[in-house]
Amino acid sequence: MLLIWTGFILFILALLALDLGVFNRKAHVVSVKEALGWSALWIALGLAFSVFVYFSYENHWLGIGQKIDAVDGIVNDGRTATIKYLTGYVIEKSLSVDNIFVIALIFSYFAVPAIYQHRVLFWGILGALIMRGVMIGVGATLIARFHWILFLFGAFLIVTAVKMLLMKTDHAEPGQNPIVRLTRRLFRVTDEYHEHHFIVGGALTPLALALIVVETTDVVFAVDSIPAIFAITADPFLVFTSNVFAILGLRSLYFALAGMMNKFRYLKVSLAIVLAVVGVKMLAADWFKAALGKNFNFYLLGMIFLILAAGIIASRLRASRADIAADRIGT
Repeated sequence: MLLIWTGFILFILALLALDLGVFNRKAHVVSVKEALGWSALWIALGLAFSVFVYFSYENHWLGIGQKIDAVDGIVNDGRTATIKYLTGYVIEKSLSVDNIFVIALIFSYFAVPAIYQHRVLFWGILGALIMRGVMIGVGATLIARFHWILFLFGAFLIVTAVKMLLMKTDHAEPGQNPIVRLTRRLFRVTDEYHEHHFIVGGALTPLALALIVVETTDVVFAVDSIPAIFAITADPFLVFTSNVFAILGLRSLYFALAGMMNKFRYLKVSLAIVLAVVGVKMLAADWFKAALGKNFNFYLLGMIFLILAAGIIASRLRASRADIAADRIGT
């Protein structure tokens, strides 16, 4: 089991090293075409990994998947593990889209030059992977010892869904972040950017402040999203790997969608509904299992796809009507 964990972490580190050290060694503005290509690659890797999940859990390679999953009380075979991995991946991927709204706001507030945004996101996501690994380890340990925490997580997700519907992020001011204010008190901060550097002459640059806000923002999002995947499985390997592949594609997804986020008006509503559905599932897992059978996680995956698709279609229809109305006014 330890060998599989080590191999996966080394694989991810190798991908990150290729990303920063080879393909993006020189700072440049990421085009939409390039971002879409990288997004497709990361999604393909995330989906392809489900093949490894299936065979490793089906054959229990190196002892993986032999413990009872605390969420549903079964030992995962290849099929159940794959469904849980894919469900977790889709949930984390969809929730990471909401993070794009906030990242765009942060970059706009700090006026981060487009040529250096990739660098901020790279180091921000690397830090996010480390923090989420720690949070997942703690969460899995707590669930194994105190099963009632699942009900607490479920209630928390429902409350978060309501807050997501009511909260407006477009008027937030990243500069008022308590961490940023504390950083300004403890360290000197330059008034201007110094190319791609985070520190110059012992002082932090605005690029470093943007990175700090991105990191602290991800902690907030992780508090919301990690309980969501624990509604699906408490297997640390499935939770961690689905999180990692969802986060790895966040940078390219940002550059692909950041300029179009205003066209997805109802996407936030869909994400809130997804959180609420997952929260209800967590609170009534035994009832759903009895009513729908052992395949209820598969049905949940289908429901999540439908909710997200409905939000995207509704957003595009509204955007199309707005474009038609604008054309009529223009003529």
